Amino acid sequence: MRPDLTTAELRSERLDLLPIAPEHAEELAAALADPALHAFTGGRPATAEELRARCERLAAGSPDPAESWGNWVLRLRADGALTGYVQTTVRPGQAELAWVVGTPWQRRGLATEAARTLLAHLTAAGATTAVAHIHPDHHASAAIARTLGLHPTTHTQDGETRWQADLLPNTPG
Repeated sequence: MRPDLTTAELRSERLDLLPIAPEHAEELAAALADPALHAFTGGRPATAEELRARCERLAAGSPDPAESWGNWVLRLRADGALTGYVQTTVRPGQAELAWVVGTPWQRRGLATEAARTLLAHLTAAGATTAVAHIHPDHHASAAIARTLGLHPTTHTQDGETRWQADLLPNTPG
């Protein structure tokens, strides 16, 4: 696995995807403060202190040597706002994806743009399967997964449907 797979800074049309770090915690907590973001996943918005501890754990990486964690905050270049995050757990050949965009920035295509950028990065690095777990009633996330080429499967985990796609490697052509 390439060492920069989960730590590279990525760029999309409107966003800078920056590796998550503890210094993002306060701004990320504000961006994700709407309790409605937890309608499908449960829980409540994290405080800045809780998020700082989580960012430290995520930035340190997976304790399992068979997998890597990648976590990026989304910085909107137009105004510099931190709008959410994307993340992946990479295992040999497979990348599991997740995305969250704060309520004020939803319905602008930012989650799709960020997830597409991450997926292209992972595909170029050799991932052959993409996976996401989505609550059956979370239609916005299902639409993002469909746009990425993922399809629902019959498998569920913790009440969420497994979406999956086989990826074609980027080959010179």
